[in-house]
This record gives sequence, C-alpha cells and structure tokens, in this order.
Amino acid sequence: MLLEILTPEKKLFSGDVQGVQLPGIDGLFEVLDKHAPLVSALGVGQVKVLKKGMPSEMYAIQGGFVEVINNKTTVLVEGVL
Repeated sequence: MLLEILTPEKKLFSGDVQGVQLPGIDGLFEVLDKHAPLVSALGVGQVKVLKKGMPSEMYAIQGGFVEVINNKTTVLVEGVL
C-alpha cells in the first residue's frame, strides 16, 4: 500500500508500507493493504507507520483527515507536535 503523510508545509512521509494506525475521532483504527475506500476525520494523537520488515515510524499529529482509495492512503494533517 502506498502511504503519503502531508502537512500544509511539507511531505512527512511517502512510501510503500504494510499498514498505518491512525487516531480517529472516536479512537484508534488501522488501515492495511487493499483496504476498502474510506474518508475519515482524525483527532490529536499518534500516527504509526507499519513498514515491511523494518521498525515502525511515529508521528504526533494535531488532527486532520485520511483518504483511502485504490490501495493508496493519503493522510492530510493540520500540523505535527
């Protein structure tokens, strides 16, 4: 799955990943390879990037939105903490 994490200022992450854990408004959820299409608001919390065979990366975000379509996940965040 292709993952992009973007802020208004820059691209934080772009690459092929196994999955991503996101802080939804009502709690954490995870998007994995070949996930169904989805659009969701994000709250303040940690984004955990699950890389294939490598250590995870963490980003603390201030909120935003996520879109999943055609095995591409785009995370638009208001800012990083």
